[in-house]
Amino acid sequence: MTTTSTTSPTPKGADANTAYVPKLREVGTFVDERVRALQGGYLKDLSAAVSTLAKLRRGAGKPIEAVPELVGLTLDHRFYETFPAEDPRTEAAEAAAHEALTLYALHQQSKRERGMHKRGSGLGGAVRRLMPGGDIDEPLRKRFVQAGSAADHATRLDRLRGIVSLLRTEDIPLDYGLLADQLHDARTPAGAARVRRAWGRGFQAHRPERVDGAAPDAEPGTPDGDSPDAAPES
Repeated sequence: MTTTSTTSPTPKGADANTAYVPKLREVGTFVDERVRALQGGYLKDLSAAVSTLAKLRRGAGKPIEAVPELVGLTLDHRFYETFPAEDPRTEAAEAAAHEALTLYALHQQSKRERGMHKRGSGLGGAVRRLMPGGDIDEPLRKRFVQAGSAADHATRLDRLRGIVSLLRTEDIPLDYGLLADQLHDARTPAGAARVRRAWGRGFQAHRPERVDGAAPDAEPGTPDGDSPDAAPES
């Protein structure tokens, strides 16, 4: 299992806020493919996808061991082709995939015309989009910082559930493959620090749109993925 992450440029002229899309690792790739399938079925009102997402929502913000009834709904044999069942590292990957998939299910609830999973839409930039006109919403900023600085993973997950609910209300999508990789990485102190820096960087680098739709003059932003130059945490 690899642990590196790179970013890939999009064509010249792309939105500055999504100038680079982080390459997904194994957990993120699995979640991205799983979410794309569920999202496609849900938007077509296919009963299997609608039913699966309704069940997955019950696990949003809860650790995998708290919702044993979801066994078989989040993971399948394809996951274990990459993460062997006997490998002790598989447990963390299982948990991260479960967390991302159940949060996505909450995010997509009742959104029948638009998918809430979008590659390149990192958490920091998504939270920044909740602040109209570019003005900093201090209570929301503190809520975001608390998610990144949570003392333990269960607390981080619970705070993320609250943020996802806000994103859902405002129809702001999120990259759930990237989030899955970050939730996987955040299970160690060093990984949590990397994720915290990435989220803060995405928040600070986001270029807010003006009311008239024109972006203000600013340097192009970077996504909430791993990169060598970390901006200070907000």
